[in-house]
Amino acid sequence: MTAGRPVLEIRKVCMAFAKPSGEPLPVLEDIDLSLRQGEILGLLGRSGSGKSTLLRIAGGLIKPSSGELLYRGAPLTGPAEGVAMVFQTFALFPWLSVLENVEAALDALGLGRDEARRRALSAIDLIGLDGFQSAYPRELSGGMRQRVGFARAIVIDPTLLLMDEPFSALDVLTAETLRTDFLDLWVEGQLPIKCMLLVTHNIDEAVLMCDRILILSSNPGRIAADIPVALAHPRNRLDPAFHSVVDEIYSTLTSRATESIGAQRQIHGGLVQPLPPVSINRIGGLIEALASAPYRGRAELAKLARPLTLEVDDLFPTAEALHILEFAELKDGAIKLTAAGRAFSEAGTEGRKRLFREHLLRFVPLAAHIRRVLDERESHRAPRVRFESELEDHLTRGDAEKTLRAVIGWGRFAELFFYDDKKRSFSTDHSAS
Repeated sequence: MTAGRPVLEIRKVCMAFAKPSGEPLPVLEDIDLSLRQGEILGLLGRSGSGKSTLLRIAGGLIKPSSGELLYRGAPLTGPAEGVAMVFQTFALFPWLSVLENVEAALDALGLGRDEARRRALSAIDLIGLDGFQSAYPRELSGGMRQRVGFARAIVIDPTLLLMDEPFSALDVLTAETLRTDFLDLWVEGQLPIKCMLLVTHNIDEAVLMCDRILILSSNPGRIAADIPVALAHPRNRLDPAFHSVVDEIYSTLTSRATESIGAQRQIHGGLVQPLPPVSINRIGGLIEALASAPYRGRAELAKLARPLTLEVDDLFPTAEALHILEFAELKDGAIKLTAAGRAFSEAGTEGRKRLFREHLLRFVPLAAHIRRVLDERESHRAPRVRFESELEDHLTRGDAEKTLRAVIGWGRFAELFFYDDKKRSFSTDHSAS
């Protein structure tokens, strides 16, 4: 489908929320995008990059802190006519049948009962639910319930369809079937939709569906890259051209990740650097996978993700943890074990603990700071809030929580310090915790 005139334009949009201190915390910064008729535009990025916030701004559900939105050439100041959304969760009324759930989307249009029934039945048939009109959500599989969500979105004949990770709650086979069926309807021109904006963290999904992919960086969310996907539908994952786009995305994501890690290390000596809340098991598992055949210490992330069935929000936090701890290096879409990473893979439990402790103290300033505070206190104890407040001066409450969760798990494994969740306190004495 050839892209036509702009349906949605977002110009210099910024979004900020308030920190506990009252200071603004930027979530999105200087977002510019144009979504044209006949186009599927993807928003790809890590959790926390502001993808869903941007999607809700695009739908007029959230007012940005600054910037301008145009929908079909007119300023967008609230929910607009002709915009529909499909959510990650099914968001169905459990007490209504399939038909009644789809008809509910038409209530605001003021249609007569017969016309509403005709349009609802047509949408149900189009999306592959014919025969299930009288079923209730509890009787349906996850894939069928999400089909109801799609039917409810298209029944209003929307110009713009917003999709917030609509396939992520489904198993792999069900998601593939629904995605393929929906794309077939789009390519064949059977849908009333003129364009779509898709939020996803699945790189293969973005390349399979989208005509362009915007990659969002984090803290705050910015458009890091605009990648066109000039491949005809249906697209083949085995096509070298498909692999080329996937590799470009991985390369962009890794370069942005390492830039962000480097920048965060410069702020307050890295003391408030956000840490990925990745368990020791995940860290050890990725090191072991990299050290073994066929990778032998180095792997392209795209080729590593598929056999391990890892998506952006699974693979990148673990890879970044290895990079932060200097057990591996992220570069140009690939990850390579350092000498320390290889030593970790070959060591026993006690050897791994010693090595991990050394790297925590050298490369994670927050861990070293916690241990230093504990050593300086006569009681060798400190309340969690002591470190929480320091982090929340610079991070969102959510990022501060994730960072503390990560450092607690890593510190426990290394026996650098101990943490009592009931007392919400750190100590150097195991018996005291």
